Amino acid sequence: MRSFDVSALLEPPFVSRRHAATDAVAAASLEWAHRQGLVGAGRSAGRLHRAGAAELAGRACPQASVAHLRLLTDLFSWLFVMDDVCDDDGLGSTPATLAPTVAALLDVLDRHGAPTSRGTPTSRYAPTGRDAPTGQGTPTGQDAPTGRGAPGGALGAALADLCRRVRDQRRPALLLRLVGQLRACLLALLWEAANREHRRVPGVAEYRQMRRHTGAVRPSLALTDLAYGRPPGARRRVDPALVALDDLAVDLVCWCNDLFSYRKEQGPVADPHNLVTVLAAQTGRGEADAFRLAAGWFNDGLAGYLVREAALVAHGGPALTPYLAARRSWLRATYDWSARADRYA
Repeated sequence: MRSFDVSALLEPPFVSRRHAATDAVAAASLEWAHRQGLVGAGRSAGRLHRAGAAELAGRACPQASVAHLRLLTDLFSWLFVMDDVCDDDGLGSTPATLAPTVAALLDVLDRHGAPTSRGTPTSRYAPTGRDAPTGQGTPTGQDAPTGRGAPGGALGAALADLCRRVRDQRRPALLLRLVGQLRACLLALLWEAANREHRRVPGVAEYRQMRRHTGAVRPSLALTDLAYGRPPGARRRVDPALVALDDLAVDLVCWCNDLFSYRKEQGPVADPHNLVTVLAAQTGRGEADAFRLAAGWFNDGLAGYLVREAALVAHGGPALTPYLAARRSWLRATYDWSARADRYA
């Protein structure tokens, strides 16, 4: 299936690069995940290792400082763990199951990672890896991580650590941007849980909009912009041409991910949150035709991206160079990482 993925998609015409410190950062980030309690000694650690968080970060930020590469990699590790416990371990099976953890994580974001006051209610959920979460959201078994005293358990403790490290960068606008985008991502996970509970496949327009949030590309781009050094200011970021390019970049990253992960997600009960599944349901096409249609969406979107980017290069000036370079690297990194990642094998 992976060879069909590669042949069906146009290869982003950007230089493929990889940070020299990728392997060292991979080991450090996995150690961070253990220390934060995100993974234990069992299946969860192997699952995170196979995700290749540092591989994606090292390709998206091939010339970043090691500290910024670590920060982005740790964010990816957190996102992969959150995705796995929602999709594979049952936390995201219904809104009622997921809501207590989302509420606790929103509390962490509202405080920008600052310590909670005494008496604040906490969700004791932490990802388990080998064991599915119980109905009360309490981890069980030998692979259960630590971090239960923090809001959101290990997920909350690790998220607070990420927020504090971004706050230490003394870039308040970027911190607020990251927090807002992570908040939107968490709320969108409740939409996914409602669809799973009712076995509902969303419409194409609805899916396209919500996928921009569930994919967590926007918070990842926030830390990528930090690594590239000079993100555009607020006035430039609300320029309609820049907004449209950013939306398209996010779409392309998510659609590429959908195509490479499609086969993995088709279990006994197929997850409805994939562009191929959504297009098949709306058009009435079979699996192969819907896959080709989704690949066509990616290819057409990539061609449109190049046209929009060229217009911005012509009129935006050198101030946009780091911003555009970050998105080029992201598109190329997603393609290269997806083609190699054991996560989708």
